[in-house]
Amino acid sequence: MATSLISLAILLAGAIAFGFLPVAPLPQVDFPTISVYANLPGASPETMASAVATPLERQFSRIASVSQMVSTSQLGNTNITLQFDLNRNIDAAARDVQAAINAARGQLPADLPGQPGYWKVNPADSPIMLLSMTSDNVLLPEIYDEADSVIAQKLRQVSGIGEVFIGGGAKPAVRVQVNPGQLNNYGISLENVRSALQSANANRPKGELANLRHAWGIADSDQLFKAREYQPLIVTWRNGAPVKLSDIGSVTDSVEDVRNAGFINGRTGIILVVFRQPAANMIEVVDRVRAMMPELQASINPSIHLNVIIDRTTTIRAAIHDVELTLIVSVILVILVVFVFLRNYWATLIPSIAVPLSLVGTFGVMYLCGFSLDNLSLMALTVSTGFVVDDAIVVIENIMRHLEEGIPPFRAAMMGAREIGFTVISMSTSLVAVFIPILLMGGIVGRLFREFAITLSVAVGISLLVSLSTTPMMCALFLRRDTSKHGRIYNFAERSFNRLVGIYDVGLRWVLRHQFLMLCVTILTMFVSVGLYIDTPKGFFPQQDVGRINGFIQADQDVSFASMRDKVKVLSDIVRQDPDVDTVTAFTGGGSGNNSGRFFAQLKPLGKRKLSADEVIERIRPQLEKIPGASMFLQAVQDINVGGRFAGAQYQYTLQADNLTDLVGWAPRLMERMKQIPTLRDVNTDQQLNGLQAQLVIDRDTAGRLGVPVSEIDNTLNDAFGQRQVSNIYKGINQYHVVLEVEPQYLRDPETLKNIYAASTTTGKLIPLSSFSHFEPAKSALTVNHQGIFPAITLSFNLAPGASLGPAVEQIERVKAEMRMPPTVHGMFQGTAQAFQDSLSSEGLLIISALAAVYIVLGILYESYIHPITILSTLPSAGIGALLAIRLINADLSIIALIGIILLIGLVKKNAILMIDFAVQAERERGKSSIEAIYEACLLRFRPIMMTTAAALLGALPLALGTGTGAEMRRPLGITIVGGLIFSQALTLFTTPVVYLYLDRLQTRIQRHRLRSAAPTPASAHSD
Repeated sequence: MATSLISLAILLAGAIAFGFLPVAPLPQVDFPTISVYANLPGASPETMASAVATPLERQFSRIASVSQMVSTSQLGNTNITLQFDLNRNIDAAARDVQAAINAARGQLPADLPGQPGYWKVNPADSPIMLLSMTSDNVLLPEIYDEADSVIAQKLRQVSGIGEVFIGGGAKPAVRVQVNPGQLNNYGISLENVRSALQSANANRPKGELANLRHAWGIADSDQLFKAREYQPLIVTWRNGAPVKLSDIGSVTDSVEDVRNAGFINGRTGIILVVFRQPAANMIEVVDRVRAMMPELQASINPSIHLNVIIDRTTTIRAAIHDVELTLIVSVILVILVVFVFLRNYWATLIPSIAVPLSLVGTFGVMYLCGFSLDNLSLMALTVSTGFVVDDAIVVIENIMRHLEEGIPPFRAAMMGAREIGFTVISMSTSLVAVFIPILLMGGIVGRLFREFAITLSVAVGISLLVSLSTTPMMCALFLRRDTSKHGRIYNFAERSFNRLVGIYDVGLRWVLRHQFLMLCVTILTMFVSVGLYIDTPKGFFPQQDVGRINGFIQADQDVSFASMRDKVKVLSDIVRQDPDVDTVTAFTGGGSGNNSGRFFAQLKPLGKRKLSADEVIERIRPQLEKIPGASMFLQAVQDINVGGRFAGAQYQYTLQADNLTDLVGWAPRLMERMKQIPTLRDVNTDQQLNGLQAQLVIDRDTAGRLGVPVSEIDNTLNDAFGQRQVSNIYKGINQYHVVLEVEPQYLRDPETLKNIYAASTTTGKLIPLSSFSHFEPAKSALTVNHQGIFPAITLSFNLAPGASLGPAVEQIERVKAEMRMPPTVHGMFQGTAQAFQDSLSSEGLLIISALAAVYIVLGILYESYIHPITILSTLPSAGIGALLAIRLINADLSIIALIGIILLIGLVKKNAILMIDFAVQAERERGKSSIEAIYEACLLRFRPIMMTTAAALLGALPLALGTGTGAEMRRPLGITIVGGLIFSQALTLFTTPVVYLYLDRLQTRIQRHRLRSAAPTPASAHSD
C-alpha cells in the first residue's frame, strides 16, 4: 500500500508541475547586459567618442563585475554595451549604471539634448519579434508618430521587453530650411535664427486667477505646432520692417532626420524591432505581445495596418514539439525492447509504468529548481529513457529467472531485488557521478548544461527508487511462472536468442584461451581513442536552422544616403526573390550610419523548403556580390549568442594596440590574410576610416581679429548642416522638435561652405567663413570603436558550410603569428569564438574529472582499487565508436557531442558492472575460481546486458535520426551515443572478462606480497 501511494504521489506531483513549466529554446542563461545610449545630432564620430563615450566609459570602468565593455560612436550617437558576470543581478547593475551616468554628467557636452539613457538589452542578441506598420493613405511620418507615441510605449510596458527600436522613419518635426544668401542680405546670422526659433515655444507655468467664488486657469498660445504657424514668425527687424521666417527660407512639416528608410517585403513602412531583457522567457514575452495585438491595433489610426512579420518563437515551439515527440518515440522503442527480450505482457507492462513514472516525477523537481521545458532538458529526458529502463530491466530479468526456477512470486521478487539491489545502486550512483564535473563547470557552457545534468540525474535517482520499490512490488503481484504453450513467434525468438548466446559462448571461450591478445586489443583501443580525440575537428555548438537570417549591409564609406537607400532596396529585393524566403525586412539610416543597414529575413517553414538556412545563404551570396559598392553579410540566427558586440558576422576577432597607428595599419593586413583562409566566409571589419570629410582649416589669428570665436563657427556649422534640434514642441503624449538647416541645394557640395556667414561678436557684422578659413578635403572615421576604454578594431567572419570552428580558430592564430605583428598589437577572439576557446581548454579536464568521479564512486562501492579499473576499461572502445560516428557524418566534436561521450562513460560501464558484480559474488559465496566466475557471469548476464544496451541505443536513436525543427542541435548527442554503444558492445563483451582476469591476478599477487611482508620472520618468531 505504502509503495503504491508513494508512486502515486510522484506521478501527481510531476503531472501538476508539468503544466507550470515554462517553455524556452534553451535554459535561461544570459549574461546581464545593459546598453547605454547618448545622442548629439550633428556631432562627428570622433567628437562622440572623445566627448561622450570616454567620460562615460571611465565611470563605467569603476563598476564591479563588468566582464566586457564595448562602445561604438557614429555620427550623432554613441552606444556603450556593458556585459556583467553571470551571477550579477541585472537590476542592481542598472542602478550602478545610472549612478555612473549621473557622475559623468558634468563632463559631458553642455548642449547634449538629453540625459544618456540605458536599456536592459543585448544589442548583439537577435530580436524576438518584428512588427510592421504600413498604410495606403497615411503618410510615413504620421505612421512613425503612432509607432513612437503609442505602440512602442505600450510594448515597453510589457514585462520582459528590454527595448523597442523603431526603424524606417523618424519622428515628425517642423523643418526650417534657410537660404544663406537671403540671410546675408538681411544681415541675419544662423545663430539669430536659432535664437528666434528657441523663443517661439515657451510652454511655461502661468498661474491662475481666483476670487471668492471662482478660479480660472491661465493659458496662452505660447506654442506653434505646424509649419504654417512658423512662416510668419518674426526673426528680427530691419529698417523698421519685420523679417519673417518665410522671407529667409522655407518651413515644412517633415521629420527630425530625413536620412532614414525602411522596406518591408519591398514596400516602405515602419519597423518595430522588439528585444527582450536578458533572462526573460522569450515565449512568455511573445505571448504577452500577441495577446495585446488587438488592443494595439485599436489604439491607432484604423488606416494603419499593424502586423507581425517575424516571430522568433515559431520555430522554438516547433522544436519543442518535435523533441516531445522524440521523447514519446524513445519511450515506445524502449518498451518494445523489453517485450522483444522478455516476451511477457506483464513483464513488459511493469517497465511501461516505471519509465513514465520516473520521467513524469522529474518534472516536479524541474519545477522546484526553476527549470524550463527546453531543448536541453527534454534531450536529457529523452536520453534518460534508456537509463531509467535499465534499472527496471535488470530487476525484472533477475526476478523472472527465479520464477522460472519454480520459486513463488513474492519470494522471487524479494530474492531478485535483494540480489540485484547493490548492482542497481552501483549503476545509478556511478552514472550520476559522471555529471559531477558538469555541475561544477563555470562559464556559460557550465550554466547551460547544469540543467541538463540535474534533470538527467533526478530521472536516474527516481528510477532507482522506483526500481527497488514499485518494480518488485508489481513483479510480486503480476508476474507468474510461464507454463503455457508458446506460439511459433515466441519459440523462434527464443531459439534465435539461444543461438546468439551459443555464438557468444564460442567467442568467449576463444577469447579466454587468447587472453594476452585481447589485452593488447584493449590497450590499443586506449591509444586509438586518444588519437581520434586529438584528430577530430572541434566545434562549439551545432549550427542551427531556426528559419531566420539576419544581415548587415555595408556600403562604400563615401556613399550618400540616397545611394545607400537604393542599394538597400536592391539587396533586399534579391533576397526576397529566393524561393525559400518568406518575408524580408531592411532599414538604413538613423543610428546605424549612412553607409550601413540592418536586414532580417524569415524563411519558409522547414517542411516547405528544401535547403537549410546556411544553404540558402550560400545560394544567395553570389547574387549579392554582383551589386557594386555595397556588401551584405548574412548569418543564420542562433539560439546561443555570446558577447555584447553587434558585428557583421557570427564570430569576431578583436585587435587592440598601444598606439593607434599600429592598430590602423595592421588590422587591414590581417583581414586580407583571413580572406585567404578557405574555411572563412564574409570576412569584414568595423574599421571605417575612409569617409570623406570637408575639413575647414581656421586661421585663428584672422578669426580673432575679426571677432569670430571658434565656438561661434562650430555653432554656425551645426545650425547649417547638423539637422540641429533648436526648439521643443510639447504635445499631450510626446515631444517634437523644430529642426534648423540650410536649403537642400547647399547640402550637396563642400564648396557651399563659402556661402556660410558667422557673426562677429565685436561688430555684429556677418563675416563669410572664407574670410578666415579654407576648405581641404580629408578622410574621416565613420565609426570609432572602443573595447574597455581603448580603441579597438574587430574583424568578423562566418564559416563555410561544413567547416568547424576549431580549425578556423587555429588557422587565424597561425596567420597572425606568421605576420609577426609588433608586441604592441594584441589580438583576441570575442563573443562566441572566445566562449569556444574557453570550453575547449577545459574539455580534456572535464573528461578526466568524469572518469575520476566514477572511479572514486565505484571504488567506494566495491571497496576495491582494482574493480573500478576493470569497469572503466570499457570506455575507450565507446570513445572510438562515438568519434568514428562523428567523423562518418562529417561533423565536428561539438559541446553537444562531448556531452554524449560523457554520457557514454555512464552507459557502457553498466555492462562491466553487471558482469563483475556477479563474478565477485560467485567467487566470495560459492568459492569459484576467477575464470569460472567471470565465464558464468558473462553468459548469465548476457540477456540483461543486451537488453540494457538495446534500450539505451533505441532511446537515443530518435535523436540521431531526427530531421524536424531543431534536430541539428540534438543529433550529435544521439550520434555519439549510438555509435559508442554499438562499437563498445561488440568489444567489451570480450575484453571485459580478460581485463577482469588480469587485474584479479594482479590483486592476488599484491595481496600475497602484503601477507609475506606482514608475516613475522623465523628469527623474530623465536625471539620471545
